[in-house]
Amino acid sequence: RSDHSRETAEDYVEAIDDLAAERGQCRVVDLARRFDVSHVTVTKTVARLVRDGLAQTEPYGPVELTSKGQRLAKKSRRRHEIVQEFLLALGVSERTAAIDAEGIEHHVSAETLEKLRKLTLQLRK
Repeated sequence: RSDHSRETAEDYVEAIDDLAAERGQCRVVDLARRFDVSHVTVTKTVARLVRDGLAQTEPYGPVELTSKGQRLAKKSRRRHEIVQEFLLALGVSERTAAIDAEGIEHHVSAETLEKLRKLTLQLRK
């Protein structure tokens, strides 16, 4: 259960960061559309992010990442990129690599991630 909660937090901070960059701000409705979930689901998840010090928001206001949330978003995005680049280097299609990387990124250890990064560099030479 805590693993799923961590995965959700990582996905949400990445999405908040992306939406803020794309639109200038992130709203609950934007997250509901992105994840295809209800407003209530997003509100509960954002409340957990606020509780954990990853985000801040006011009623009816945009959702913003704290510095802790920004660090997690950057780390999560980098993990995703490394896994996706590795899969692409293996010859996996872009669509499949993007989908698979989304799941793998949450379960790969730092040691394995570093090996994937190094092997990707070798495969691309």
